[in-house]
Amino acid sequence: MAVRHFLTLLDLSPAELEALIARAIELKSMQRRGEIYEPLKNRVLGMIFEKSSTRTRVSFEAAMIQFGGGSIFLSPRDTQLGRGEPIEDSARVMSRMVDAVMIRTFGHDKVETFAKYSRVPVINALTDDHHPCQLLADIQAYVEHRGSIRGKTVAWIGDGNNMCNSFIHAAAQFDFHLNIACPAGFEPNGELLLTYRDRITLTHDPKAAVKGAHLVVTDVWASMGQEEEAEDRAAKFRDFQVSPALMDLAAKDALFMHCLPAHRGEEVSEDMLDDPRSVVWDEAENRLHAQKALLEFLLVSR
Repeated sequence: MAVRHFLTLLDLSPAELEALIARAIELKSMQRRGEIYEPLKNRVLGMIFEKSSTRTRVSFEAAMIQFGGGSIFLSPRDTQLGRGEPIEDSARVMSRMVDAVMIRTFGHDKVETFAKYSRVPVINALTDDHHPCQLLADIQAYVEHRGSIRGKTVAWIGDGNNMCNSFIHAAAQFDFHLNIACPAGFEPNGELLLTYRDRITLTHDPKAAVKGAHLVVTDVWASMGQEEEAEDRAAKFRDFQVSPALMDLAAKDALFMHCLPAHRGEEVSEDMLDDPRSVVWDEAENRLHAQKALLEFLLVSR
């Protein structure tokens, strides 16, 4: 059977994604009940981090421990990748020693190349272009609080970054409409906008994007690697802060999400994360449960 990878949401079918979300909710309930479930006993996850993270590392390591397996954390200092070894060579070697590989890096081409030469499943834990694992957690949180997201309207406010790109994929895979509001010059990938134009409404007005939306989402204005642009971006994104007042324009039962870490007073007002409509803490926790469902799917269900 061919090895399955998870580099974008398009690597699973809509039916598989819906089943995975349902399984994540089930695994969460099992953990809350204190059930011991170890389908990955003696399995090992290799974790390559070229970008630092809190939630990604903790959630994947905890997932493997709870599933009875183990993980190996590798920073750029810990691998020959950091010394110039070809990605394909590292993939050939590592995939003979571990059962799956998780990669958090900059260029999306790196995870694509690694997957091409890997014998085992490769998971994209974030690249500059896509962040599919976060979308699994986000959709799980919405389903838990409001039921199916099919036919709903989601508003993305801010930079057309990797998260925005993955929300575009999610709009197609989970069957919802996506309103995108970003400053001029900060639109998401043009090819994605063209391919999924029937799923997207692009605007430069956050109030128009949020109007009637069932879910409002944002992210930091300057992502990792863009620190030198932070001051300039802050000026250009000033009118794109999500606040309770902006949320008041959304649907009455709208939810707010942020993948974290958040910069209070910038992309979110000081009080937005603590607003009753915010589900960011459930969203963050769901990285654990959604990724457990993903690991089970890639290593056991197949």
